[in-house]
Amino acid sequence: MVTVDLFENNPKIDAFVVLDESNRFYFTHFETSFGAVVISKDSNVFITDFRYESEAREKVHDFDIVITNYAEFYAKIAEVLTKLGAKTVGYGEKMYIDEFQAFKTALAGFKLKPSEAAIQAKRAVKTEEEISFIKTAQQIAEGALKRAMSHAKAGMTERELMAEINYEMVIGGAEKYSFETITAFGENTAQPHHHPSDKKLDKNELILVDMGAKYNGYCSDMTRTFCLGNPGQQLTEVYNIVKNAQEYAIKNIKAGMTCHDADALAREYITSHGYGDNFGHSFGHGVGVDIHEEPRVGSNSHTVLQPNMIITAEPGIYIAGLGGVRIEDMLVVKEDGVVNITSYDKKLCI
Repeated sequence: MVTVDLFENNPKIDAFVVLDESNRFYFTHFETSFGAVVISKDSNVFITDFRYESEAREKVHDFDIVITNYAEFYAKIAEVLTKLGAKTVGYGEKMYIDEFQAFKTALAGFKLKPSEAAIQAKRAVKTEEEISFIKTAQQIAEGALKRAMSHAKAGMTERELMAEINYEMVIGGAEKYSFETITAFGENTAQPHHHPSDKKLDKNELILVDMGAKYNGYCSDMTRTFCLGNPGQQLTEVYNIVKNAQEYAIKNIKAGMTCHDADALAREYITSHGYGDNFGHSFGHGVGVDIHEEPRVGSNSHTVLQPNMIITAEPGIYIAGLGGVRIEDMLVVKEDGVVNITSYDKKLCI
Protein backbone atom coordinates (compact mmCIF):
# COMPACT_ATOMS: atom_id res chain seq x y z
CA MET A 1 0.00 0.00 0.00
CA VAL A 2 1.36 3.41 -0.97
CA THR A 3 2.30 5.38 2.13
CA VAL A 4 4.17 8.32 0.64
CA ASP A 5 1.34 10.72 1.56
CA LEU A 6 1.83 9.90 5.23
CA PHE A 7 5.26 11.49 5.05
CA GLU A 8 4.23 14.32 2.72
CA ASN A 9 1.65 15.39 5.28
CA ASN A 10 4.00 14.76 8.24
CA PRO A 11 7.45 15.75 6.94
CA LYS A 12 9.15 15.84 10.35
CA ILE A 13 8.40 12.17 11.07
CA ASP A 14 11.03 9.60 10.05
CA ALA A 15 8.96 6.48 10.69
CA PHE A 16 5.54 5.39 11.90
CA VAL A 17 4.86 2.55 14.34
CA VAL A 18 1.42 0.98 13.98
CA LEU A 19 0.23 -1.33 16.79
CA ASP A 20 -3.58 -1.32 16.62
CA GLU A 21 -4.96 -4.49 15.01
CA SER A 22 -7.18 -2.69 12.49
CA ASN A 23 -4.39 -0.33 11.48
CA ARG A 24 -2.00 -3.26 11.06
CA PHE A 25 -4.47 -4.99 8.78
CA TYR A 26 -4.99 -1.80 6.79
CA PHE A 27 -1.31 -1.61 5.90
CA THR A 28 -0.56 -5.34 5.51
CA HIS A 29 -3.94 -6.89 4.51
CA PHE A 30 -3.03 -9.61 7.01
CA GLU A 31 -5.01 -10.24 10.20
CA THR A 32 -3.11 -11.15 13.35
CA SER A 33 -3.66 -10.86 17.08
CA PHE A 34 -0.07 -9.77 17.69
CA GLY A 35 2.37 -7.56 15.86
CA ALA A 36 3.53 -4.16 14.74
CA VAL A 37 4.00 -2.37 11.46
CA VAL A 38 6.96 -0.02 11.05
CA ILE A 39 6.82 2.29 8.04
CA SER A 40 9.68 4.51 6.93
CA LYS A 41 10.25 6.52 3.77
CA ASP A 42 12.44 3.78 2.31
CA SER A 43 11.17 0.47 3.70
CA ASN A 44 8.35 -1.26 5.57
CA VAL A 45 8.72 -3.86 8.32
CA PHE A 46 6.11 -6.22 9.75
CA ILE A 47 6.92 -7.59 13.21
CA THR A 48 5.03 -10.63 14.52
CA ASP A 49 5.65 -13.96 16.25
CA PHE A 50 6.18 -17.59 15.20
CA ARG A 51 2.44 -18.34 14.99
CA TYR A 52 2.13 -16.17 11.90
CA GLU A 53 5.61 -16.47 10.40
CA SER A 54 4.97 -18.79 7.45
CA GLU A 55 1.68 -17.17 6.49
CA ALA A 56 3.13 -13.67 6.83
CA ARG A 57 6.04 -14.50 4.54
CA GLU A 58 3.55 -15.80 1.99
CA LYS A 59 0.89 -13.10 2.19
CA VAL A 60 2.46 -9.85 3.39
CA HIS A 61 4.00 -8.19 0.35
CA ASP A 62 6.39 -5.21 0.26
CA PHE A 63 7.30 -5.72 3.92
CA ASP A 64 10.37 -7.20 5.56
CA ILE A 65 9.21 -9.83 8.06
CA VAL A 66 10.76 -9.78 11.53
CA ILE A 67 9.92 -12.49 14.07
CA THR A 68 10.04 -11.87 17.81
CA ASN A 69 8.16 -12.82 21.00
CA TYR A 70 6.10 -10.87 23.49
CA ALA A 71 8.93 -10.44 26.00
CA GLU A 72 11.17 -8.80 23.40
CA PHE A 73 8.46 -7.12 21.36
CA TYR A 74 9.02 -3.45 22.21
CA ALA A 75 12.79 -3.83 22.23
CA LYS A 76 12.52 -5.33 18.74
CA ILE A 77 10.55 -2.30 17.55
CA ALA A 78 13.31 -0.04 18.89
CA GLU A 79 15.93 -2.20 17.16
CA VAL A 80 14.12 -1.94 13.82
CA LEU A 81 13.76 1.83 14.17
CA THR A 82 17.47 2.17 14.94
CA LYS A 83 18.38 0.18 11.83
CA LEU A 84 16.14 2.46 9.78
CA GLY A 85 17.89 5.52 11.16
CA ALA A 86 14.69 6.98 12.56
CA LYS A 87 14.82 9.72 15.17
CA THR A 88 11.27 11.12 15.24
CA VAL A 89 8.65 8.39 15.41
CA GLY A 90 4.92 8.76 14.86
CA TYR A 91 2.73 6.24 16.61
CA GLY A 92 -0.94 5.31 16.88
CA GLU A 93 -2.27 5.92 20.37
CA LYS A 94 -4.67 2.96 20.48
CA MET A 95 -2.91 1.13 23.32
CA TYR A 96 -3.68 0.07 26.85
CA ILE A 97 -1.88 2.11 29.50
CA ASP A 98 0.52 -0.71 30.41
CA GLU A 99 1.32 -1.26 26.73
CA PHE A 100 2.03 2.44 26.25
CA GLN A 101 4.34 2.49 29.28
CA ALA A 102 6.32 -0.46 27.89
CA PHE A 103 6.38 1.15 24.43
CA LYS A 104 7.53 4.52 25.78
CA THR A 105 10.24 2.93 27.94
CA ALA A 106 11.64 0.83 25.09
CA LEU A 107 11.63 3.81 22.72
CA ALA A 108 13.11 6.28 25.18
CA GLY A 109 15.87 7.14 22.70
CA PHE A 110 13.39 8.42 20.09
CA LYS A 111 11.25 11.51 19.85
CA LEU A 112 7.68 10.21 19.94
CA LYS A 113 4.81 12.00 18.23
CA PRO A 114 1.16 10.88 18.56
CA SER A 115 -0.06 10.24 15.00
CA GLU A 116 -3.32 8.30 15.14
CA ALA A 117 -5.11 11.20 13.47
CA ALA A 118 -2.73 11.04 10.50
CA ILE A 119 -3.29 7.30 10.13
CA GLN A 120 -7.07 7.67 10.36
CA ALA A 121 -7.05 10.49 7.81
CA LYS A 122 -5.25 8.23 5.36
CA ARG A 123 -7.69 5.40 6.00
CA ALA A 124 -10.66 7.71 5.46
CA VAL A 125 -9.93 8.17 1.74
CA LYS A 126 -10.38 4.85 -0.02
CA THR A 127 -8.45 3.44 -2.94
CA GLU A 128 -10.31 1.97 -5.90
CA GLU A 129 -9.42 -1.50 -4.61
CA GLU A 130 -10.91 -0.74 -1.20
CA ILE A 131 -14.06 0.60 -2.80
CA SER A 132 -14.40 -2.60 -4.83
CA PHE A 133 -14.09 -4.72 -1.67
CA ILE A 134 -16.77 -2.65 0.09
CA LYS A 135 -19.07 -2.86 -2.94
CA THR A 136 -18.73 -6.65 -2.92
CA ALA A 137 -19.41 -6.78 0.83
CA GLN A 138 -22.55 -4.71 0.24
CA GLN A 139 -23.73 -6.99 -2.57
CA ILE A 140 -23.31 -9.98 -0.27
CA ALA A 141 -25.32 -8.24 2.47
CA GLU A 142 -28.12 -7.27 0.11
CA GLY A 143 -28.45 -10.78 -1.24
CA ALA A 144 -28.53 -12.16 2.30
CA LEU A 145 -31.22 -9.73 3.41
CA LYS A 146 -33.39 -10.47 0.39
CA ARG A 147 -33.22 -14.21 1.04
CA ALA A 148 -33.76 -13.86 4.80
CA MET A 149 -36.74 -11.52 4.45
CA SER A 150 -38.47 -14.02 2.17
CA HIS A 151 -38.81 -16.18 5.32
CA ALA A 152 -40.11 -13.39 7.59
CA LYS A 153 -43.48 -14.26 9.09
CA ALA A 154 -45.63 -13.67 12.12
CA GLY A 155 -44.43 -15.68 15.10
CA MET A 156 -40.75 -15.50 14.15
CA THR A 157 -38.51 -14.09 16.89
CA GLU A 158 -35.95 -11.33 16.51
CA ARG A 159 -33.19 -13.85 17.21
CA GLU A 160 -34.50 -16.20 14.54
CA LEU A 161 -34.48 -13.45 11.91
CA MET A 162 -30.98 -12.41 12.99
CA ALA A 163 -29.80 -16.03 12.62
CA GLU A 164 -31.34 -16.25 9.15
CA ILE A 165 -29.56 -13.07 8.05
CA ASN A 166 -26.21 -14.13 9.50
CA TYR A 167 -26.45 -17.56 7.90
CA GLU A 168 -27.29 -16.07 4.52
CA MET A 169 -24.35 -13.66 4.72
CA VAL A 170 -21.87 -16.44 5.41
CA ILE A 171 -23.13 -18.80 2.72
CA GLY A 172 -23.28 -15.81 0.37
CA GLY A 173 -19.55 -15.18 0.62
CA ALA A 174 -18.99 -13.07 3.75
CA GLU A 175 -15.92 -13.78 5.88
CA LYS A 176 -17.89 -12.68 8.93
CA TYR A 177 -20.41 -10.05 9.96
CA SER A 178 -19.31 -6.40 10.10
CA PHE A 179 -20.96 -6.14 13.54
CA GLU A 180 -23.67 -7.81 15.61
CA THR A 181 -26.72 -7.82 13.35
CA ILE A 182 -29.60 -5.77 14.75
CA THR A 183 -33.13 -7.09 14.30
CA ALA A 184 -35.97 -5.35 16.12
CA PHE A 185 -39.75 -5.75 15.98
CA GLY A 186 -42.57 -3.43 16.99
CA GLU A 187 -41.82 -1.07 19.87
CA ASN A 188 -38.24 -2.37 19.99
CA THR A 189 -37.51 -0.53 16.74
CA ALA A 190 -37.48 2.68 18.81
CA GLN A 191 -34.16 1.50 20.31
CA PRO A 192 -31.45 2.42 17.75
CA HIS A 193 -29.04 -0.31 18.94
CA HIS A 194 -31.52 -2.90 20.14
CA HIS A 195 -30.16 -6.34 21.04
CA PRO A 196 -32.25 -9.09 19.37
CA SER A 197 -34.54 -10.88 21.82
CA ASP A 198 -37.17 -13.61 21.87
CA LYS A 199 -39.90 -11.12 20.98
CA LYS A 200 -42.16 -12.60 18.31
CA LEU A 201 -43.24 -10.68 15.24
CA ASP A 202 -46.91 -9.72 15.09
CA LYS A 203 -48.90 -8.68 12.05
CA ASN A 204 -48.68 -4.94 11.22
CA GLU A 205 -45.46 -4.47 13.25
CA LEU A 206 -42.33 -2.71 12.08
CA ILE A 207 -39.18 -4.74 11.43
CA LEU A 208 -35.84 -2.91 11.61
CA VAL A 209 -32.69 -4.64 10.32
CA ASP A 210 -29.20 -3.10 10.61
CA MET A 211 -26.56 -5.40 9.13
CA GLY A 212 -23.28 -5.67 7.28
CA ALA A 213 -21.00 -8.24 5.71
CA LYS A 214 -17.23 -8.33 5.69
CA TYR A 215 -15.29 -9.19 2.53
CA ASN A 216 -11.49 -9.19 2.16
CA GLY A 217 -11.34 -7.40 5.50
CA TYR A 218 -13.72 -4.58 4.54
CA CYS A 219 -17.16 -3.86 5.96
CA SER A 220 -20.54 -2.97 4.55
CA ASP A 221 -23.38 -1.34 6.48
CA MET A 222 -27.09 -1.09 5.68
CA THR A 223 -30.36 -0.53 7.51
CA ARG A 224 -33.86 -1.13 6.25
CA THR A 225 -37.23 -0.78 7.97
CA PHE A 226 -40.14 -2.95 6.88
CA CYS A 227 -43.68 -3.68 8.03
CA LEU A 228 -45.40 -7.03 7.92
CA GLY A 229 -48.75 -5.58 6.92
CA ASN A 230 -49.94 -2.04 7.60
CA PRO A 231 -48.00 0.06 10.16
CA GLY A 232 -50.70 2.72 10.54
CA GLN A 233 -50.82 6.40 9.67
CA GLN A 234 -48.19 7.87 12.02
CA LEU A 235 -45.46 5.31 11.34
CA THR A 236 -46.12 5.53 7.61
CA GLU A 237 -45.71 9.30 7.87
CA VAL A 238 -42.50 8.88 9.88
CA TYR A 239 -41.15 6.41 7.35
CA ASN A 240 -41.73 8.83 4.50
CA ILE A 241 -40.10 11.70 6.39
CA VAL A 242 -36.97 9.62 7.03
CA LYS A 243 -36.88 8.40 3.44
CA ASN A 244 -37.29 11.90 2.02
CA ALA A 245 -34.70 13.34 4.43
CA GLN A 246 -32.18 10.74 3.34
CA GLU A 247 -32.92 11.30 -0.36
CA TYR A 248 -32.57 15.07 0.06
CA ALA A 249 -29.20 14.69 1.79
CA ILE A 250 -27.90 12.18 -0.76
CA LYS A 251 -28.85 14.55 -3.58
CA ASN A 252 -26.86 17.42 -2.06
CA ILE A 253 -23.77 15.92 -0.42
CA LYS A 254 -20.48 16.38 -2.25
CA ALA A 255 -16.75 16.78 -1.66
CA GLY A 256 -15.74 20.06 -0.03
CA MET A 257 -18.76 20.06 2.27
CA THR A 258 -18.18 19.70 6.01
CA CYS A 259 -19.59 16.72 7.86
CA HIS A 260 -21.58 19.18 9.98
CA ASP A 261 -23.29 20.54 6.86
CA ALA A 262 -23.94 17.06 5.48
CA ASP A 263 -25.60 16.08 8.77
CA ALA A 264 -27.65 19.28 8.73
CA LEU A 265 -29.25 18.44 5.38
CA ALA A 266 -31.22 15.54 6.84
CA ARG A 267 -31.50 16.93 10.37
CA GLU A 268 -33.11 20.19 9.29
CA TYR A 269 -35.58 18.33 7.09
CA ILE A 270 -36.62 16.05 9.95
CA THR A 271 -36.79 19.00 12.37
CA SER A 272 -38.98 20.96 9.98
CA HIS A 273 -41.47 18.09 10.09
CA GLY A 274 -41.64 18.12 13.88
CA TYR A 275 -39.37 15.18 14.76
CA GLY A 276 -36.02 16.86 15.44
CA ASP A 277 -35.94 15.63 19.04
CA ASN A 278 -36.49 12.06 17.83
CA PHE A 279 -33.33 12.01 15.67
CA GLY A 280 -30.71 11.60 18.36
CA HIS A 281 -27.68 10.20 16.55
CA SER A 282 -25.37 11.36 13.80
CA PHE A 283 -26.33 11.25 10.14
CA GLY A 284 -23.50 8.84 9.32
CA HIS A 285 -19.93 7.66 9.62
CA GLY A 286 -17.05 6.33 7.60
CA VAL A 287 -16.86 2.62 6.78
CA GLY A 288 -13.81 0.55 5.86
CA VAL A 289 -11.74 -1.99 7.76
CA ASP A 290 -13.82 -0.99 10.80
CA ILE A 291 -17.55 -0.49 10.75
CA HIS A 292 -17.12 2.94 12.35
CA GLU A 293 -14.17 5.02 11.25
CA GLU A 294 -13.39 8.51 10.02
CA PRO A 295 -15.06 10.71 9.01
CA ARG A 296 -17.77 11.12 11.65
CA VAL A 297 -20.70 12.73 9.86
CA GLY A 298 -22.41 14.55 12.70
CA SER A 299 -23.37 18.00 13.91
CA ASN A 300 -20.13 18.40 15.90
CA SER A 301 -17.79 17.36 13.08
CA HIS A 302 -16.19 19.94 10.82
CA THR A 303 -14.12 17.44 8.85
CA VAL A 304 -14.25 18.30 5.15
CA LEU A 305 -15.52 15.50 2.91
CA GLN A 306 -13.00 14.39 0.30
CA PRO A 307 -13.40 12.38 -2.91
CA ASN A 308 -13.44 8.60 -2.31
CA MET A 309 -14.43 8.81 1.31
CA ILE A 310 -17.17 6.25 1.98
CA ILE A 311 -19.84 7.36 4.42
CA THR A 312 -23.21 6.09 5.56
CA ALA A 313 -26.44 8.06 5.21
CA GLU A 314 -28.66 6.86 8.05
CA PRO A 315 -31.22 9.33 9.39
CA GLY A 316 -33.75 7.97 11.84
CA ILE A 317 -36.79 8.86 13.92
CA TYR A 318 -37.51 6.94 17.14
CA ILE A 319 -40.70 7.23 19.20
CA ALA A 320 -40.73 5.35 22.49
CA GLY A 321 -43.76 3.09 22.89
CA LEU A 322 -44.55 3.23 19.18
CA GLY A 323 -41.55 2.36 17.05
CA GLY A 324 -38.65 3.71 15.06
CA VAL A 325 -37.53 4.06 11.48
CA ARG A 326 -33.97 4.13 10.15
CA ILE A 327 -32.87 3.86 6.52
CA GLU A 328 -29.15 3.52 5.78
CA ASP A 329 -27.18 3.51 2.54
CA MET A 330 -23.44 3.76 1.82
CA LEU A 331 -22.14 6.60 -0.33
CA VAL A 332 -18.85 7.16 -2.16
CA VAL A 333 -18.14 10.89 -2.04
CA LYS A 334 -17.21 12.51 -5.35
CA GLU A 335 -16.32 16.05 -6.44
CA ASP A 336 -19.80 16.75 -7.79
CA GLY A 337 -21.95 14.55 -5.58
CA VAL A 338 -22.00 10.96 -4.34
CA VAL A 339 -22.33 7.45 -5.76
CA ASN A 340 -24.80 5.35 -3.78
CA ILE A 341 -23.47 1.78 -3.62
CA THR A 342 -26.59 0.49 -1.84
CA SER A 343 -29.24 -0.76 -4.23
CA TYR A 344 -31.68 -2.56 -1.90
CA ASP A 345 -35.18 -1.12 -2.38
CA LYS A 346 -36.92 1.05 0.19
CA LYS A 347 -40.36 -0.49 0.13
CA LEU A 348 -41.97 -0.30 3.56
CA CYS A 349 -44.73 -2.92 3.42
CA ILE A 350 -43.89 -6.56 2.73
